[in-house]
Amino acid sequence: QVQLVESGGGLVQAGGSLRPSCLFSGRTFETYAMAWFRQAPGKEREFVSCFYWNNLDTYYADSVKGRFAISVDKAEKTMWMQMSSLKSEDTAVYYCARSGPSYTGAYRSPSNYDDWGQGTQVTVSS
Repeated sequence: QVQLVESGGGLVQAGGSLRPSCLFSGRTFETYAMAWFRQAPGKEREFVSCFYWNNLDTYYADSVKGRFAISVDKAEKTMWMQMSSLKSEDTAVYYCARSGPSYTGAYRSPSNYDDWGQGTQVTVSS
C-alpha cells in the first residue's frame, strides 16, 4: 500500500522560507514523476512543480519559478520543496503526488497522479 505523508508546513512572514517534505512508504518509489500541487481556499488545485525520474528534469509553475526548488532523495524515499522569498499568495495547502502507470506526461494535470498525501498548510503573513 502506497502512502505519502507531508510535513514541514507552517506560518512564515513574507520573504521567509520553508522546506516541506513528503515521505513515501510502499514498494515502488520511482514511477514517472513526483509533483507538488497546492490549493488555496476557494480555488482549484494547481500545479507547483514536478520531478521526472527518467531524466531528472524539473518543471515549475511560472508563479514560483526562481523561488521554489524541488528535490528528491531515492534512498530516503523523500521529496522536498525548498520555498524561498515567500509571498502571501503562496498561502495554500501543499500536496505531494506520485504518478501511476497511466501517466500521460501532462504534468500540470492533477488527474495524472494516482497517489496523494494529506497536505500540509503553508501560511504566509504579509
